[in-house]
Amino acid sequence: MKKIILLLIVVIAISCKSEPKKEVKSEIKKVEEQEETFPTELGKVFEAHGGIDAWRKVQVLSFNKEDEVHISDLHSRKIIVKSPKYSLGFDGNEIWSLEEVEGSLKRDPAFYYNLYFYFYAMPFVLADDGITYEKVDDFVFEGVNYPGYKISYRANVGTSPDDNYIVYYNPETFKMEWLAYTVTFKSKAPVDKYKMIRYNSWENVSGFILPKQITWYSKVEKDLYIPTTKIVDFKLALVSPVNLADSFFEKRVK
Repeated sequence: MKKIILLLIVVIAISCKSEPKKEVKSEIKKVEEQEETFPTELGKVFEAHGGIDAWRKVQVLSFNKEDEVHISDLHSRKIIVKSPKYSLGFDGNEIWSLEEVEGSLKRDPAFYYNLYFYFYAMPFVLADDGITYEKVDDFVFEGVNYPGYKISYRANVGTSPDDNYIVYYNPETFKMEWLAYTVTFKSKAPVDKYKMIRYNSWENVSGFILPKQITWYSKVEKDLYIPTTKIVDFKLALVSPVNLADSFFEKRVK
């Protein structure tokens, strides 16, 4: 696995150096001119995590989860997930998968390819186009009130436009601490049942405060949540202001 990680880092470095600087400057200028549509409070959340303007100048995001390496183009949303036994991704046109070991990929690529990208790139992905915002009641946990905003998507935005997210932040630091979300990939219809994740550990990655660990919580009764055994650690995070070649995200058959 270490060889895979090192190889991908080398490929990223080489690809970044080969891209024309003029195009990057042009893209940066575009994002600087973008008008904001999110609530002021969410703007403070983004600022607490490194700033939305700085985030929009980043091109590539990479992190490790278990034995997988996840690499994403933040603007095109092309993604590749690589492990020793399988790989999958989105090349800009289609979602693809490839097994090095037959039967090793036990997930639906269409559901999984960007699942942890969204969890990891919080809260910044909540500034995407096609989003509507709604203030919701505070989430109360162990005597602390966490203000929140519900995020929903306009029709035909993404593979699951009926998914909803609620981000809850610390009222003093404005750092994100909780995420409630629904899953509609299979049902293709709105649902009311929310899953809950606690963002309980963060780290500084090139000036951005990104998650180091997230833990799922289960609702026992009204206003009572307890941690589950589902915990995900993120490692070897990397952000780059220069993009990768399109071919990097394509399916490679030996």
